[in-house]
Amino acid sequence: MQIEAVDLFYLSMPEVTDEVDGSQDALLVRVRAGGLEGWGECEAAPLPSIAAFVCPMSHGACRPVSASVLGETIDTPADISRIAARVEYDSMDLLQAPHTFSGVEMALWDLLGKKHSVPVWRLLGQSRSHPKIPYASLLFGDTPEETLMRARKARADGFNAAKFGWGPIGRSAASDDDEQFVAAREGLGSDAHLMVDVGQVFGDDVAAAAARLRGLEAARALWLEEPFHAGALEAHAQLAARCQRVRIAGGEAAHNVYMARHLIDYGAVGYIQIDCGRIGGIAPATKVAEMAVAAGVTYVNHTFTSHLALSASMQPFAGLEDHRICEYPAAPKDLAVAITSNHITRRGNGTIIAPEAPGLGVAIDVERIRPYLVETEITVGKQVLYRTPVL
Repeated sequence: MQIEAVDLFYLSMPEVTDEVDGSQDALLVRVRAGGLEGWGECEAAPLPSIAAFVCPMSHGACRPVSASVLGETIDTPADISRIAARVEYDSMDLLQAPHTFSGVEMALWDLLGKKHSVPVWRLLGQSRSHPKIPYASLLFGDTPEETLMRARKARADGFNAAKFGWGPIGRSAASDDDEQFVAAREGLGSDAHLMVDVGQVFGDDVAAAAARLRGLEAARALWLEEPFHAGALEAHAQLAARCQRVRIAGGEAAHNVYMARHLIDYGAVGYIQIDCGRIGGIAPATKVAEMAVAAGVTYVNHTFTSHLALSASMQPFAGLEDHRICEYPAAPKDLAVAITSNHITRRGNGTIIAPEAPGLGVAIDVERIRPYLVETEITVGKQVLYRTPVL
């Protein structure tokens, strides 16, 4: 098959706020080849990602992503690897390229799975899809009381695990944060998994992060996620050495396999969290999952948006029976819910599995997302480089 078209669709909620919630807008990718179509989703600001696909060549190592994709042959997983290598080399100075290609690469796997009538995880060489424990991915409330209510709701909604993130954590005294951790634990109950994400708030300040360890240990948190800037590897390792039961988690900011490997090898993370919409797609995420197994580190997906992104994020570790914790968008915006007509729902025992259907196993709901479509045009000089395609 020859890649005939790659269409990018910018979707947005009517109002985008400063809430740290990536489900407020989206960039969907549709790839067409051989009478089939596949879909993917970029986890990045839509407009810069569109620009990276269509921008004029700056020089030989700064070409638009489109130059490495359109017209290429796509019949086997090896073709996806070949295209990815070309993007990496020809767009090495285009820093948005990994984010843009991530959505394209997902769509290529979706299309290829449909061509061969198998789920993507089988194309990756996995024999079965093992159950995962979904955790509700939530934000801390402004007060411990609000966090308590959110935790209780998550438990009432049937979640046996939840992660609370961002909010006021790290912005006042450690004792204030301790109250938040206690509230989250109380709301979830003693038998649920509790994880904490602080969104790089401590920069590289090991002492400030370590001041929260006692409270995290008391609340029996499973991990502390992204305490530092993604590249602050020494800080990660130093904090990991001070931990008793809680482990350090990170990896969502990894834009390539090497960044993830460094977090494992030098940052001493106990959980490596990869976003297929940022690292370059499903294949590089699968490489990281293999590295994690070899290093004795637990692989976890990073997903906060739609069930298209959720399905893609589950493919790399679907076949890993012992890597069971799975991020699950528990309170996405209406836009993210509308993207697919079917969803990855929890089974009777509360677990989820990657779809068995061909490709990514989810269907795009064109009519439901149409109201969120942002008509966009990019013009340089008098040449139109991009205009919203027909959905």
